[in-house]
Amino acid sequence: MAIDPLFVPFVCAAAGSAVSAGMECLMTPRPMAVRPWSTWAVHVGLWFIAHALLTLVLGRPWFAAAAVSACVLMLVLVNNAKFKALREPFVFQDYEYFTDAIRHPRLYIPFLGWWRFMAAAAGFVLAVVVGLGWEAVPAARFDGLGQLGGVGLVLSSGLLLLMLSHGRSPPITLDPDQDLHALGLLASLWCYGLEGRRLPSARSPFEGLADLLGRGELPHLVAIQSESFFDARTLCPGIRPEVLARYDALKAEAVLQGTLAVPAWGANTVRTEFAFLTGVREEALGVHRFNPYRALAAGWEVVSVAAFLKRLGYRTVCIHPYPASFYLRDRVYPRLGFDAFEDISAFDGAARAGPYVGDAAVAERIAATLAAADEPVFIFAITMENHGPLHLEQVTAADEASLYTQSPPSGCEDLTVYLRHLRNADGMVGRLRDAALASPRPVGLCWYGDHVPIMPAVYDRFGAPDGDVEYVFWHSQGSAAPLQRNLEAAGLGMAWLGTLGLVTGGVETD
Repeated sequence: MAIDPLFVPFVCAAAGSAVSAGMECLMTPRPMAVRPWSTWAVHVGLWFIAHALLTLVLGRPWFAAAAVSACVLMLVLVNNAKFKALREPFVFQDYEYFTDAIRHPRLYIPFLGWWRFMAAAAGFVLAVVVGLGWEAVPAARFDGLGQLGGVGLVLSSGLLLLMLSHGRSPPITLDPDQDLHALGLLASLWCYGLEGRRLPSARSPFEGLADLLGRGELPHLVAIQSESFFDARTLCPGIRPEVLARYDALKAEAVLQGTLAVPAWGANTVRTEFAFLTGVREEALGVHRFNPYRALAAGWEVVSVAAFLKRLGYRTVCIHPYPASFYLRDRVYPRLGFDAFEDISAFDGAARAGPYVGDAAVAERIAATLAAADEPVFIFAITMENHGPLHLEQVTAADEASLYTQSPPSGCEDLTVYLRHLRNADGMVGRLRDAALASPRPVGLCWYGDHVPIMPAVYDRFGAPDGDVEYVFWHSQGSAAPLQRNLEAAGLGMAWLGTLGLVTGGVETD
């Protein structure tokens, strides 16, 4: 029996939303099937609205249902890939993953899996071909008692469901695992998106901070956020200790060193980056903890360590061998008080180590900036060499011989690649120390990692680290016996300036 054209869009939307609810069973973590009606109202409401709008454009309700279902399935696959690599579900604030995956495919698609990506792309193309060829646009497409009326019924139903659910969903906890489990995929994305409309009200400890208290010559300041840096020698026996020989020597001469608790695992560099630059803890950011730079780009004002140092008379420079537009840094860094941003365009012809500009090239750029500086300069460098995916790089027998005292177990190729880059980071440490000692002006160096690397197979074999990384403060004029103190990323900048006498407050050992 034929369905009245007025009700075809509604039938398609109802069938598609039921299928999308079943897709949640494929998710990790899996949402609860039995949950408050308001969360299901959001789920169905959003699905209905998306279906109505797509049907209005295409005139093919069954094809529209397949297309919206395919989008939900893609969200499920992306969520699972993110959870496997980063131990965190997909949240609304990750929506730039999709545009970034197009602009920077190597950073994202390998974690989804090239075969899954190609299969999804092929499935999408097939759906388009079949949908456009199999389902005809009805003659009464814009008839109020035909398809147009049916689309209006679906759209109004979706809007009504969202209105009824407003203010009745359980409050989000900002624990993505818990919220996804309690609310479901679409409802959790919707609630995180609504919460993101409010900009943070948190203030930085650098705001209103008194000017320089001490006397004497201002030192040059160099802060290195080393990509995925942590002491991997603790993971398993057999790693040669000299992989981090220069870093060990720097720690022996340090003013202060220890472990650093960071708000990121495996990726999301800007979380640690923002914490260091502003001193704002993630708890004060609300939902913007997942990508604080978007709040800054939207108009939120916060004082950074760069702005504070600029007030003291420093020239402030960021060096990052990647496009400045990534993570909106080209818009955010001027607002944070940086005078200059030297991105990938400043590294034309620079040597690469793997797919990215090597740490050695970044070290040389910093050394040249120090040598040319006539005024005190603050250099903040964000390295790229050790950025994953590590599993795309090849391992040689020479690598294993130079990095291990005994052959690593099979399946540890990611670790070997990581150690190869970690050794280059160690070389960068030595080059910066030499450049600092050659400078006529004293130099203070802060070195820290942004998060641990993504190496799931290695962690499955040897156990995952707790997520903490390392940091060290070093001064070219030497120090007394190094102090040990474990810090959080949000306290790193203030602690560093404290050891240099640029802010009040002493440093206590643990």
